[in-house]
Amino acid sequence: MALTKTTENDKIEVVRKWNVQVRTATVIKEDGKELSRSFHRNTLQPGQLDASDNLVETDLSSQDADVKAIAEAAWTTQVKADYKAFLIANKPS
Repeated sequence: MALTKTTENDKIEVVRKWNVQVRTATVIKEDGKELSRSFHRNTLQPGQLDASDNLVETDLSSQDADVKAIAEAAWTTQVKADYKAFLIANKPS
C-alpha cells in the first residue's frame, strides 16, 4: 500500500483583464488510485501602489512556470496602466 500526495495547477484563468486565478489541486492516491482531491484558489494581480501611486509589480519568481508565463502574457503594459488607474480611482479616502 503506497500513498502519494501530489499538487498541480489544474486551472489558471485570467479574470477581468488583470486577475490571474490559480486553482491548485492536492491529490491523494493509494497504489495509483485516487482517494481524494481538494482545491485551493489563489489570485494574483499585476501589483500594488506605493506611497507615491507608482505601481510596484508583483514578484512572480516563486510561481510555477505555467502561472508565470500566463501572468506575463496577460499583464501587458496597457493592462498594467489600466490596473494602476483602477487602483488610484478606488483608493480609500
